[in-house]
Amino acid sequence: VQLQASGGGLVQAGGSLRLSCAASGLPFGIIPAGWFRQGPGKEREFVSGISWSGGYTHYADSVKGRFTISRDNAKKTVYLQMNSLNTEDTAVYYCAVRASKFSEIGTREYDYDYWGQGTLVTVSS
Repeated sequence: VQLQASGGGLVQAGGSLRLSCAASGLPFGIIPAGWFRQGPGKEREFVSGISWSGGYTHYADSVKGRFTISRDNAKKTVYLQMNSLNTEDTAVYYCAVRASKFSEIGTREYDYDYWGQGTLVTVSS
């Protein structure tokens, strides 16, 4: 199983970035996926999750209305579109998937079984 996250970088406040996470070695199309982040000196926190079909999504209050999660099961990829970024969004972003087929979206770290390596997002003021 491999999750490869990409798309991080340096952006000014108010800008946008799109993260991608490509999966291999697992039945991506029937398992939920999510994004977490860990800011400097902070614990890792849930950002967003998406159901296996893509029909249901969930967001942390801090990103609701600014971030959009989506997935392309044919490409085995989950995305996180991040708009109106601010300095509080600076973090390493991790993608994750659950191993349980057709399960619900998880919002806790222990809900997820496989993790990507993380991609750094830095928002400058």
